[in-house]
Amino acid sequence: MPKGYIIGHITVNDPEAYKEYVEKDTPILLGLGARPIVRGGAGQTMEGEDFSRHVIFEFDSYEAAQAAYNNPEYQEVMKIRHRSATSMIVVAEGV
Repeated sequence: MPKGYIIGHITVNDPEAYKEYVEKDTPILLGLGARPIVRGGAGQTMEGEDFSRHVIFEFDSYEAAQAAYNNPEYQEVMKIRHRSATSMIVVAEGV
């Protein structure tokens, strides 16, 4: 079964509020089976819109990644990210 991924490209506009988001979203996603592959660190935009932060969480399946993103607890915490950052989030199936 292919793995699933939540991939985020983010530009933080309010670092303090975004810190709260990370503190709250991490235990939720880990509890839903997420494995962080990329979380912050150096990155260079080679093509397309420039975001300053990149995140990839791996899940055992595409369905598990979709379920994590749609989890009601995560959806509530996501509101903090919407207030504190500009982001583009993708749920993708691996190979």
